[in-house]
Amino acid sequence: MKRDLDEHAERFDGKAAEYDESKTEEHRVTASLVVEHAAPGADDVVLDLGTGTGAIALPLAGEASRVLGQDISDGMLEQAREKAAERDLTNVDFGVGRFRDPNVPEDVSVDVVTSNFAMHHLDDAAKREAIEVMAELGPRRIVLGDIMFFGEADPSEPFYGPEVDDPATVGVLADAFTDAGFALTAVEFVHDQVGVLVAEPTVSPDGDPIPSMESESDAE
Repeated sequence: MKRDLDEHAERFDGKAAEYDESKTEEHRVTASLVVEHAAPGADDVVLDLGTGTGAIALPLAGEASRVLGQDISDGMLEQAREKAAERDLTNVDFGVGRFRDPNVPEDVSVDVVTSNFAMHHLDDAAKREAIEVMAELGPRRIVLGDIMFFGEADPSEPFYGPEVDDPATVGVLADAFTDAGFALTAVEFVHDQVGVLVAEPTVSPDGDPIPSMESESDAE
């Protein structure tokens, strides 16, 4: 990580009020894809990590039973809460939580985990640990939209600031999901340095293997 969590939180506190206005078209496309792939059911609980001002959590609140939006920035969380109040959303809760400590109540079972444009602040080892924590929550789907390298890193592009960001390649993220017992079921290319990964468990809660999409199609 290029900066510690307190430094990242302070940086985002300072930009929270103008954060939404700074979004590029790629940001908007990625957020739309994350919401689309999350596809929670009416009885599902969604955990949105690095929720920011609620770009993912708020639209999913209209589909899910409950949404937990967690972030390290009080400024971002304040903006998200104001938006939820404006929309009269009562099934979304915003609070402090981190990738490696999501702060999910013990009595809450998470069905879908989402994250958008947040994990790239972690180094590769911390990303791997974060994905393991997500997997241990037992969701049936994890949807990650983020800065990620489909090719060579190019710091001159607008998505990547090497002084604060530490993105991974798609391959590194895929390996981390595999090692956590998940397989990629969709990969969305948005930009050479932006994409969305969808991962689902390879083993059921009972320990039985889940047939892959590829093996199912081969059987047909």
